[in-house]
Amino acid sequence: MSYRTYRKRTAALASTAALAGSAVLMAAPAALADVVDVNYQCKTPIGDKAAVSPIDIKSVRSGSGYRLTMTFEKGVSSSPVELGKGAMNPSAVIRLGGADSGTVAVEGPANPEAVPANTPIKITDLSGTYTPEKTGRVTFTAGVLTIEALGTTTTCTPSNNPKPSLELDVTAAGGGTTGGGTTGSTTGSSQDTSAGGEELPRTGPEDSAIALGTLGGSVLLAGAVGVLWLTRRNRARG
Repeated sequence: MSYRTYRKRTAALASTAALAGSAVLMAAPAALADVVDVNYQCKTPIGDKAAVSPIDIKSVRSGSGYRLTMTFEKGVSSSPVELGKGAMNPSAVIRLGGADSGTVAVEGPANPEAVPANTPIKITDLSGTYTPEKTGRVTFTAGVLTIEALGTTTTCTPSNNPKPSLELDVTAAGGGTTGGGTTGSTTGSSQDTSAGGEELPRTGPEDSAIALGTLGGSVLLAGAVGVLWLTRRNRARG
């Protein structure tokens, strides 16, 4: 093998390793989160009302499932009379899509402070547990919101076909296959969303970037080992 041919082969090998590492780094993250504007149309005891609130859904791994937290960044609906402390109880459903289907029920604590009359009602954070029954990428989208106050019920339905607030790569606890199926666990609760505490919230690409970067480094290292092997083989032939 001539020196020129040797240099071309080693350069090609190094380039292939570098490209492989770059491809790994560009792979899709395990979770994607976004704050989505949801246009709620509310049926109240005194008539129809409408309000838009940005909705954020976060997840924390909890055992074989995920603890979901739904946050309303703006108030929705209103009351013609003041709602005293603890008078309003919110709940909602999160719609599943992608590899799984169905809904997850989420609930929150009653209002911690009085809500003045004719003032947008600030919804407390709602939480519940989702246990995957299918393996794959699952989407989580804001669904119907229910507000119970002073013996009345207000139902608020998203009217703008909002996009998912969260996308998550999940693995079924029982080894379910990829694809649509029955809904996961729909246990709702107002407990602390850090329950389980096995890992930090997976709501963005940062966690995945670390793992993917490590894998990309392994690919580059494998390429470097190949270069050293070719060098040693060339010397042996010489």
